[in-house]
Amino acid sequence: MHSATNQKGKNSVISLEFNELCPSLMERFIKEGKLPNFQRLYEQSEVYTTDAEEKPPFLEPWIQWVTVHSGLPYSEHQVFRLDEGHNLNSKRIWDIVSEAGLKVWVCGSMNANYNSPLNGYIMPDFWSTKVTPNSAELLPYFRFVQKQVQEHTNDSAPFSRGDYLRFLGFMNSHGLSLDTIAAIIQQLIREKITKRYRWQRATIADKLQLDLFRSYYQKFKPHFSTFFINSTAHFQHMYWRNFEQDKFPVKPSEKEQLEYEKAILLGYQQMDKLIASFLTLVDSHTTLMFSTALSQQPCLTYENSGGKRLYRPRKFENVLEFAEVNSKYVCSPVMAEEFYIRFENEQDATEAEQKLLALQVNQRPMMRLKRNGKDVFGGCGIFDQLSNDAILSIANSEKSIPFFKIFYQIEDIKSGMHHPDGILWIRKPSCQHSIHKDKVSLLSIAPSILELLDIPKPDFMRGTALV
Repeated sequence: MHSATNQKGKNSVISLEFNELCPSLMERFIKEGKLPNFQRLYEQSEVYTTDAEEKPPFLEPWIQWVTVHSGLPYSEHQVFRLDEGHNLNSKRIWDIVSEAGLKVWVCGSMNANYNSPLNGYIMPDFWSTKVTPNSAELLPYFRFVQKQVQEHTNDSAPFSRGDYLRFLGFMNSHGLSLDTIAAIIQQLIREKITKRYRWQRATIADKLQLDLFRSYYQKFKPHFSTFFINSTAHFQHMYWRNFEQDKFPVKPSEKEQLEYEKAILLGYQQMDKLIASFLTLVDSHTTLMFSTALSQQPCLTYENSGGKRLYRPRKFENVLEFAEVNSKYVCSPVMAEEFYIRFENEQDATEAEQKLLALQVNQRPMMRLKRNGKDVFGGCGIFDQLSNDAILSIANSEKSIPFFKIFYQIEDIKSGMHHPDGILWIRKPSCQHSIHKDKVSLLSIAPSILELLDIPKPDFMRGTALV
């Protein structure tokens, strides 16, 4: 890390990356008076709707955020999966800003990569195993939250009292606020009394990340910073059925509805509180850019089979042991049911892929896999409801075991799916408000940020600045 050499940069930009919030829900909740801070931001911003310009299977946040940060479409950057951001050597916005002699602070951006040395700090998303923070100072936070995020559905994931105390000790010297302490205490009390609402811990993680972001932002005073969070995207994926149950043939139970009916609204309202903090944080030279990259809509594709069910290994190593994979590997969970298995050579990866593809549940092939060289990516490819006595076996073998001894069912039925529209609000220091009816490309975001910082757009960026 080195000191800024070019102090001409008086302007600064904070990029708020609130993954997959929906233009339609934002409009609805604002009209209902439930998001006062988002309303204030909206009324002080140039308002756009972005178009991801992709369709499934290329409509995924780990693809679209790479487009946002690089200014390249998927057809050029070719980053298809989570934890593959390191495969793209092209410069991201923060590399260009850093090379211009200005300071950067990247907090949680998805599928990130960076060039060294970087004039500032970067902490990649918590699914990242190939890219780590550029400062050892951030590792205690990154490692703890990474484990929490990757194992949030697994009640058997080992977190000791000491783990929590060490993490809180780190946060105590890195911006931990009284508001967050109060929220943690209230959350733990609510869980203890009701035996429910553990899923709301994701909103506490957002508060902790804001505390960390604000601590570094106030000390370091970066010219360009990002703040990425995913909690409400997760709530939309899992609880849209509870939010608009009339749209779904498969209805939630009364118990589920009691707990999850307002989960999506809660997510938006918690993010609304974060917006209040950012509006307080900015000064008269700072532009707030709020973007979502894409959004969501009800997922009705699997309703005829009872809704989309997800199954995940209790311990990934047990699956490979059962499949008789004996070569050395490193296994990394990704989102939901998916994971990476990385081997020492391509032959080991090929042999392991064939053994895993031989796994069956009740005589049905169960694994959905994709091998790329030494890496195997995949997860359980069965999405309908399995019976409690389901049997895991190996094709053409007598070997078998109860399926739920090795796998568990993620409790909630996935009911939200991606949509290409996204939110983009640009709040300049002038707070001038205008609404732009025509959709704009995600390729415009990177050039717009550079324009706001008076940095020339590189030739490889095809998009046009909006500012």
